[in-house]
Amino acid sequence: MPEATVIPLDGGSQNGPRRRRTRAANQPEEQAPVEALSAPHASDLERKLASGLAFLRRRITGDFPVDDFGFDADLTDSVILPALRPIYEKYFRVEVRGMENVPASGGALIVANHSGTVPVDSAMTTLALHDHHPARRHLRMLAADLVFTMPIVAPMARKSGATLACNEDAERLMKAGELVGVWPEGFKGIGKPYRERYKLQRFGRGGFVSAALRSGVPIIPCSIVGAEEIYPLVGNIPAVARALGLPYLPITPFFPLLGPLGLIPLPSKWIIEFGEPIETDKIGPEGADDPMLVFNLTDQVRETIQQTLYKLLLARKSVFF
Repeated sequence: MPEATVIPLDGGSQNGPRRRRTRAANQPEEQAPVEALSAPHASDLERKLASGLAFLRRRITGDFPVDDFGFDADLTDSVILPALRPIYEKYFRVEVRGMENVPASGGALIVANHSGTVPVDSAMTTLALHDHHPARRHLRMLAADLVFTMPIVAPMARKSGATLACNEDAERLMKAGELVGVWPEGFKGIGKPYRERYKLQRFGRGGFVSAALRSGVPIIPCSIVGAEEIYPLVGNIPAVARALGLPYLPITPFFPLLGPLGLIPLPSKWIIEFGEPIETDKIGPEGADDPMLVFNLTDQVRETIQQTLYKLLLARKSVFF
């Protein structure tokens, strides 16, 4: 019976020694593909693509939360705020101060001055709190009735966290631990002439103070410099404004003279400063029924914002730098 022949797996002869492929000591290792040089860029692109696809999947499947007020945090973080971020960072170059005065959790009331002909300051304040606060907090804005009657603006305002400016909604949000923002000057603030810039208008009857007292949350004064210069208001057309159902129809140095180009805001340098909180929990909810206490707290908040505005204006080197 013939003997079986063993065939080596390494391809060597039966009797010859096995040869192993070895790399010479001076031979360089195989170079990684050229694409590996741009790995950080590729990974960043892949991350953004994956995030976008995940967002689309959530929108299609309906796997995203919406609260009772219509706030859609998923849409806000993925679409609305990223769309505003280039304007915030590159165009207005917003500088934020005093973020340590905003609590990391729990309810609070942000009270800010209102200016700029168009309420851009509310959007920039929202982005400042989300991007600069360690807890990336969302600001629940209290908006005027007019906002919720505008066809495109109304649903976007709801989805971005805005709600009607009334004490009931404000108290409910703050008691739930939300950060609520209010601009007590209202249309009187954003619609004032440019010659009256940074002069605070009347803060109403102090409804925001009453809401904070009943909720037991701190009041945080917020001073915004830079918004007054984006659309310098030099005139108004009240007759046309009434016909259109608007509180005012602004005339600026560039609108309506330049048509749609006049709607481009000027690139002013912004500063947003959050002041020290005014505690209300020690006063108690019964303080909301004391007119003099409410008036004094309202005046204290207004005076704090006004003095901070003067301080920031004195320190500012230029409107645009």
